[in-house]
Amino acid sequence: MHLNRRSLYVVISVLLLASFALAACQPAATPTPEPTSAPVLIPTKAPEPTAVPPTPAPAIGTPEHPIKVLFVPSVDAGVIVSGGQLLADALNQATGLTFEVSVPTSYAATIEEMCASPADTMGFIPALGYVFANELCGVDVAFKAVRRGWDVYWAQFLVARDSDIKTIEDLDGKKWGYTDAGSTSGYMFPLAMLKAAGIEPSESIATGGHPQAVKAVYNGEVDFATTFFSPFAVPEGVAKWEKGDAPDMPDAVIENCKISDTGKNIVCDGYVLLDARNNIREEAPDVVQKVRILALSPDIPNDTLSFGPDFPAETRTAIEAALTAFAATDAWKESIGSEDFYGWSGLSAALDSDYDFVRQMVEANGITFESLGK
Repeated sequence: MHLNRRSLYVVISVLLLASFALAACQPAATPTPEPTSAPVLIPTKAPEPTAVPPTPAPAIGTPEHPIKVLFVPSVDAGVIVSGGQLLADALNQATGLTFEVSVPTSYAATIEEMCASPADTMGFIPALGYVFANELCGVDVAFKAVRRGWDVYWAQFLVARDSDIKTIEDLDGKKWGYTDAGSTSGYMFPLAMLKAAGIEPSESIATGGHPQAVKAVYNGEVDFATTFFSPFAVPEGVAKWEKGDAPDMPDAVIENCKISDTGKNIVCDGYVLLDARNNIREEAPDVVQKVRILALSPDIPNDTLSFGPDFPAETRTAIEAALTAFAATDAWKESIGSEDFYGWSGLSAALDSDYDFVRQMVEANGITFESLGK
């Protein structure tokens, strides 16, 4: 069939209308939904562990944390331990505190222990040791010893009684036996005196203590030795020894020297030996006949009772009061008051300034803590 142009336009229009109608009848397309985000899971915070409070340290002075009572090894350690325990027991009874007696191996070790345990140590240390301990860590002095009325003491130079040594100057080139490098009377003061006099020993030997130094002279192992000096006691009616008097027993009584009936001293017709020679009386009862005093040093402040720098003030006050009371008892004489122990007849309140002369000696002689030995 042949369509003219007008008819063709009609047909195309009809077809377009039909297609639009068909499209309009189709159901609307369902839109694709957006993907839903996955839920975010927030982890639950674990509960904090319940804090366990730290166990408090035992109080100072309890059985779990005893106060350390330190003694320098200047006499027999067995004597120190037994006598020191008597002192510790007396302090325990008076204060209720617990004490532990200890004898370190040297003067220096005693000081190091006080500095290492500043809050729970008390030490019976000599003048020089105190000066170093105070400088190193602030150890503080409380008391100084009283011996037969003196709160100072002296070093003595000992030689064989038949020796031809007559003066300090005669010691030049001689063999020296000293006690311990940390001992004020046994080494430091004598060293200062020897240097001041220009004296150079041929050899210097550490004997280990005052009794050992005396024995070294007695046995002829050294030409001279240095130890502590305490004035001899005199018979009733005889004037007491005074500074400037001859240090040794009167010549007239020396041959009569022997051990007393109690065994605690050498006596010479009523004169009682109290210097370092008395410490070897049992093994050498004739020590006075064999060993004499050549010379004495200037005054030395007596040894101290000192406390660690952080020692509790209230506890310290209680101990000081208990010590003062104990010093007035007979039991004191069996403890630190014994001549075989430290021979403290009493206590004197001490100040740090009492030891300034020792500081001057240290500075003048270039003495260091290291020279105390270990």
